[in-house]
Amino acid sequence: MLKGSLMNTPLEVSAFLTSLKEMGIEEVFFDTGIEIRDLVMLVRNCKRCRLFQFRTNAVFGEGRYDADIMFVGEAPGEEEDKEGRPFVGKAGRLLTRLMEEVGLDRKESYICNVLKCRPPNNRDPEKDEIEACKPYLFKQIDFVRPKAIVALGRHAYNTIFGTDERITRVRGEVKEFRGIKVIPTYHPSFLLRNEDKVEEALEDLERAKDFL
Repeated sequence: MLKGSLMNTPLEVSAFLTSLKEMGIEEVFFDTGIEIRDLVMLVRNCKRCRLFQFRTNAVFGEGRYDADIMFVGEAPGEEEDKEGRPFVGKAGRLLTRLMEEVGLDRKESYICNVLKCRPPNNRDPEKDEIEACKPYLFKQIDFVRPKAIVALGRHAYNTIFGTDERITRVRGEVKEFRGIKVIPTYHPSFLLRNEDKVEEALEDLERAKDFL
């Protein structure tokens, strides 16, 4: 693991990483001194797992870097892969509607996923893919430093805490990660198939709002 500041421009970053690869250093992740634009460039050019072979776009995330609330999902879907933006398909539209119902503004939030590339046929993320992408997620959390994180589904929750829990078991609990309140709830794609759980999801968003 290499620590220190990155270069001043994305081109310098790319050139620096290329030079490291030529020296036989295949994987590098910077713990300190990294700027958000450099992290975006690293994600867009990432080949840490097999998923880069299938992506149209890497989906970094979007929103305010000083947001009080952060939403973490599972992985990009088909629409997200096409547009390079998180939660823009049916599940994303439902998430936006639920946020609006409890008085949360998507434009004032930060939204991202555990995985930055779409798994083939929207299958579940695999363990090595999560491990490859997890440092990017944790760095995003460090950049934003929100007051609350809404973990959308079990993959988001389990990645943050390093556990293997079902969302139905942990939903309703509030835990802390690096001093930030984490509220687990159902993924919007689950809610599209289970409309009877929408009220519970709204309760969770209200709970998250209470920490802002």
